[in-house]
Amino acid sequence: MATLIDYFSRGGTMMWLLLILAIIGLAFIIERLISLFGKLRGNPREIMEDVIKKIEAQGIDAALAYLKKEKNPVAKILEAGLEKVDKGRIVVEEAMTMKATAEFAFLDRGMIYLQAVATLAPIVGFLGTVTGMIRAFTAIAAAGEVEPTIVASGISEALITTATGLLIAAPVALFYAIFADRVNNFTRGMEETSNAFIEYLVETGVVER
Repeated sequence: MATLIDYFSRGGTMMWLLLILAIIGLAFIIERLISLFGKLRGNPREIMEDVIKKIEAQGIDAALAYLKKEKNPVAKILEAGLEKVDKGRIVVEEAMTMKATAEFAFLDRGMIYLQAVATLAPIVGFLGTVTGMIRAFTAIAAAGEVEPTIVASGISEALITTATGLLIAAPVALFYAIFADRVNNFTRGMEETSNAFIEYLVETGVVER
């Protein structure tokens, strides 16, 4: 612990900004892990097939009861459409589209902050490099000669902030890529499932064209 504290103190004031960015990045990584891998369980296609089985075996009310118990975004979209089956295809499509828009916002929540941390951390680190070098050259000017001991703290600050900024940005950027891929795959599955469900409702006569 003493080594980390010493490392932090030698990095200068920019280390506080980097610490804030690291905390923000970690908080959103944890939240996205819980939301995208904890709550988004189940295959969208399988959920739709289960709903269809409920409709064919027990009717629309049973299918709606099943969907209301599910927390998956796909279930919420199908539920929104199924509640409007008596009003025609256009109304069903509009209801599902509006619900999908809200669910897509949930999937993207916090992603912009992860991207910001991955972008800002190296910038703040390089800014620390600049301030560290300024300190080093100021010390040289004040001393009138180049002595390693005089410029050591400034150069140390420059290197520490750069390294810290990159160490923060690298894992955040990796997690951002993983989350973006998860969101894109699930979004595509939601869209395909929604279209297939509407076609099923129309073809079986549950919804009027």
